[in-house]
Amino acid sequence: MKIKSKILIIAGSDSSGGAGIQADIKTVTALGSYAMTAVTAVTAQNTRDVKSIIPIPTKNIQKQITMILNDIGANGVKIGMLHNTSIIKCVYKILKKYKLKNVVLDPVMVAKGGTKLINNNSIKYLKKLILPLCNLVTPNIPEAEVLIGSSISNKKDMIEAAKLILNMGSKNVLLKGGHLKSKMICDILATKKGIKVFSKRKIKTKNTHGTGCTLSSALATCLSQKKNIVKSCKISLRYVDKAIASAPGYGKGFGPLNHLVSFNLRNINV
Repeated sequence: MKIKSKILIIAGSDSSGGAGIQADIKTVTALGSYAMTAVTAVTAQNTRDVKSIIPIPTKNIQKQITMILNDIGANGVKIGMLHNTSIIKCVYKILKKYKLKNVVLDPVMVAKGGTKLINNNSIKYLKKLILPLCNLVTPNIPEAEVLIGSSISNKKDMIEAAKLILNMGSKNVLLKGGHLKSKMICDILATKKGIKVFSKRKIKTKNTHGTGCTLSSALATCLSQKKNIVKSCKISLRYVDKAIASAPGYGKGFGPLNHLVSFNLRNINV
C-alpha cells in the first residue's frame, strides 16, 4: 500500500495502548497514512483508570512539533489532550505560523473512567484560541456540555449544541451521541451548509476505550487524503463502529478497539 498523506498527532500518551497517541498512530497507519507525534503528557493508565498524568514541558512540545514541520511537513493535524494553558498557547502559535490545514480537534477533557484531564482555565483558552483554527472539532456529549455550559439530553439538544459550537469558530462540528441512553446512536455533523445526522444501532459493549481518539484520527486522515467532510465522517464512523464490534476484549475495564479492522473491510472508503 502506498502512503497517502502525513499526519501530525499532538496528544497525550496512553500506556495501555488503547487511547491517546498509541490509538492515533494505529488508526492513521491502518487507514493508509504516515503518523508523526508530539507527546503532550505521559499517563499511567489501563482499561480501568488513570493513575497519573505528567505534562511534558511546553518547550519540548514546541520542539517536537517544529522539528517535524521544518523537515517532513504535514497534510493534516489531529489534536488530542492539551493538558494546560501553556501548551494550548504553544500549539495555537504553531498552527498560526505554519498555516496548518485539515486540523481536527478532539477536545479531551475527561477520561472514560471519570478522571479530569484538563483544568477550567485551559478550557477557556481552548475555545478562544484553538477552535477557530480547526476544520473539525469532535466533542462527545459531556465535552459539548462543558463547551456550551448547559446540559444535553436528546437529539434536539445535540443539534442546538452543535450549532453553538460551530459558532465558536470551527469550520465543522461532529457531536458524538454515544452517551445518550437509547438503542440508536445519532452523531450530528454541523457545517456552514446545515445539519447532517448519522444514525446507527448502539453496540452493547464495554470495549470503548479510545473511541474518541480513534475517530478524530480517522477524520484527520480522511480529510488529509482529500475526502470531503461528509465522506470523511462516513468512513471514520464506519471504521470505529467495526473496530468496536471486533474488539479483542483485553483488560478488566473499558477495553481497547480493534484498529486492524480496516484490513478486513474490502470497502472502508464508502
